[in-house]
Amino acid sequence: MITIGILPVGKTDSEVLDRITENLRIVFTEAEITVTPEALPTPEEAFSKTRQQYRSDIMLNAIRGYTEKNGAARILAIANVDIFIPRLPFVFGRAECPGKLALISLFRLRPEFYGRPPNIQVQVDRGTKEAAHEIGHTLGLKHCANPYCVMYFSKSIFETDRKQSLFCNKCYLKIQSTTAENREDSD
Repeated sequence: MITIGILPVGKTDSEVLDRITENLRIVFTEAEITVTPEALPTPEEAFSKTRQQYRSDIMLNAIRGYTEKNGAARILAIANVDIFIPRLPFVFGRAECPGKLALISLFRLRPEFYGRPPNIQVQVDRGTKEAAHEIGHTLGLKHCANPYCVMYFSKSIFETDRKQSLFCNKCYLKIQSTTAENREDSD
């Protein structure tokens, strides 16, 4: 069994966090998923004044410091700030592949970012997909060519909306293999 700790970063909507956590329990049926009671402050050193966004690599390093104090095998940090990597204008999330750390941002998953009215269900659905995607990376999965698989790389919100929150058969079998190896290593 894998353990996943959900770590809020900065100010995040507790209802959105709770609903994403519940959805992840459906996606990862054999995982123990818990939400940490305290939020990690948004690392100000990650803020780029020129881009007006937060560097995801610097945020992951701040999360790493927290992880060393926490017993979860994996940490999924959920932030509500705009994140990027230097070679792209933005990212919805970032993770070690394979590894322990993953980060998603709810910032561009909100319908109002695209001029639409607020819709918590849409935000939760998108957040669940991006969370499952990044956790998949921590389990060693690469991007999938199937546009409906949660491991498909989303370059836009339209691609996130098109894909499902579940793994295709090929990716699911890889996860089963990885989690089986982890169980054997711990026996």
